[in-house]
Amino acid sequence: YLSNIFSVLGRIAFPIFVFFIVEGFFKTKNRKKYLLTLTVFGVISEVPFDMFTSKTFFNQYWNNMMFTLALCLITIWIIDTLKGKIKGKVLWYTVSIIIVIFSGLSAMELSLDYDYHAVVVAYIFYDKPLLGAGLGYLSIIKELYSCLGFFMTLTYNGKRGKQYKWFNYLFYPAHILILGILRFYLNI
Repeated sequence: YLSNIFSVLGRIAFPIFVFFIVEGFFKTKNRKKYLLTLTVFGVISEVPFDMFTSKTFFNQYWNNMMFTLALCLITIWIIDTLKGKIKGKVLWYTVSIIIVIFSGLSAMELSLDYDYHAVVVAYIFYDKPLLGAGLGYLSIIKELYSCLGFFMTLTYNGKRGKQYKWFNYLFYPAHILILGILRFYLNI
């Protein structure tokens, strides 16, 4: 039961995190630093993630959400850069969809958490933020509880709330490390 509760919470959090990666892309002062921070915390989080999800210290067949978010950021960064360079909406949409497909395949090849779903959701939030919640949910409809997270993105007012930047980044590896240790200790 406890595992199911954590799974539901993760499904609710997923669209919120992807939504804020897209928002962060547009609002950050330094995109390179943003990407570097996501990647560094991906590395920091990998052993705790593997402890929690696989009860091992390294599992190359399933990698944590920070790497997924970094790939989403890279994908929308490439698409946004090309948007200003490609004339014509049809050509831009065609190229951007090819990039999303390539990124989605890369996510699957790299065994990233939420694989291609995250890339598709990031693209939908990037291009059509108002429709993003509904279309995003359809892209990952198998995860029923994610609809709550998609619904919550609709309540965002566009304003930055109180920030605890390092606490927020450290929370992910810290909480999965605790859960991983509990999994080893309780032998579950």
